[in-house]
Amino acid sequence: GEINRVIADPTAALAAVAFAALPAQHAIAAEFKDGDVAIEAPWSRATPGGANVAAGYLTIQTGGAAPDRLVSATADIAERAEIHEMSMTDGMMKMRQVTDGVAVPAGGSVVLAPQGYHLMLLGLKQPLKEGDTFAGTLTLEKAGTVAVTFEVRGVGAADAGAEHLGGLLVGQAA
Repeated sequence: GEINRVIADPTAALAAVAFAALPAQHAIAAEFKDGDVAIEAPWSRATPGGANVAAGYLTIQTGGAAPDRLVSATADIAERAEIHEMSMTDGMMKMRQVTDGVAVPAGGSVVLAPQGYHLMLLGLKQPLKEGDTFAGTLTLEKAGTVAVTFEVRGVGAADAGAEHLGGLLVGQAA
């Protein structure tokens, strides 16, 4: 279903506008293909020093006639990666680990983005710096494992709304 977003923080709207004004080379998304599956624009946000968690975002598209399911992920800069979902319940932002995977509809796509499904990268081995990249994998039930490269964007990159970890990490969603 569609997740309704309310931007309570006016700086988030400014960050979105500022991101839209970035030079065109940032708008060209990397794509990683394996058979019928394409992984578009894997990215994460820069982290403050001392942070031990980050988030991963991307779009998974399948051109196949059968649905698929994202079941796991890895990132070489983290001890482990988990699939999480943000949701609004009674006006409160909640996050939960998704243990049964994320469905990708046949001939469709699923977006992992701030405020929705995303990857939690836990046990960071080093801070993520804007402009860096790191390797990872996504494992789908049918398509198997796809190697990807995540781009590290600025702390306020793209869809910065109510940040995911509350006071745990200022300006850092995972």
